[in-house]
Amino acid sequence: MSTALGSALGSTIGQYLALKQALGRRYAVERKVLYHLDAFLAALSADLDQYTFARWCLSQEHLTSGVRRKRMRIVRKLCLYRRRSEPTCFVPDPSQFPLPHQGLAPHIFSEAEITRLIQAAENLRATSRAPLRPQGFRLVIVLLYTTGMRRSEILRLTVGDYDPGECTLLIRESKFHKSRLLPLSRDGVREINRYLEARRHRQGSVAAEQPLLWNPYHGGRGYSQTGFAQVVRDLFRAAHIRTAAGALPRVHDLRHTFAVCALLRWYQSGLDVRARLPFLAAYMGHVSIASTEYYLHFVEQLATAASDRFAAHCGALVRPTTATRGAP
Repeated sequence: MSTALGSALGSTIGQYLALKQALGRRYAVERKVLYHLDAFLAALSADLDQYTFARWCLSQEHLTSGVRRKRMRIVRKLCLYRRRSEPTCFVPDPSQFPLPHQGLAPHIFSEAEITRLIQAAENLRATSRAPLRPQGFRLVIVLLYTTGMRRSEILRLTVGDYDPGECTLLIRESKFHKSRLLPLSRDGVREINRYLEARRHRQGSVAAEQPLLWNPYHGGRGYSQTGFAQVVRDLFRAAHIRTAAGALPRVHDLRHTFAVCALLRWYQSGLDVRARLPFLAAYMGHVSIASTEYYLHFVEQLATAASDRFAAHCGALVRPTTATRGAP
């Protein structure tokens, strides 16, 4: 994409993107949207105001309401930045944006479902192109469940990212350019060691720069995002796991499950969950605890645990009424 910015808003867009990049944001999607806006305004030889913004929004009508809302929010953030130096500039009214969709409730996997997923992975057919598919996807399920990694993070792992002495995994340059070290559970360490031993037995490369999820097909490159997701969805089908709505879970729901299980352990241990949220945020690679607090929303297990704790500490202070006012 050309880096030339030719509209009246071009210099502001350039400064805004430079600031975000300096703060460590990739801003790839935002850059694409703002470059499109710049080209649109340049073609009109106009600045951004209520009229040109409305025309630009009409040019997005072929997109879904969720995508249009996201793009409008990107432009609004640019305008808020501009208003710091130009107090009278136009800022879009967010009440006029498409309504947000209600988010999908995450599927929280039970221990029995995780057991079935591991069994389904063990039953995968090994082929000459993928001789370690069963062992590899058994490792995938264990790591996603016990670390809450993102799908993109597990696919980027190399053998050298695993430190068997320290029992850690290095997650390099993930979302928001954040790298972090993940201490592994005993189960995670055991599964990685077992997988690497099977790989050596197959005379597969265990060089530090090789993908951890190794596949000899195409010269030993790792799995693609699409191929990886397809195999995991196949495991959901084989394990007969469906959401409450009857759909297949998402791969990302394993990350939700990790977070909810961590919070449940803290609740059940009587720990101050709010005080420990920064630790969970750091472990999961969140940019702030605001993202981590999402998991405190009333997922049923957490609501029940919170209610149980309240009853244990304050139940004696809550007394049922013996009569209802106005009752006969």
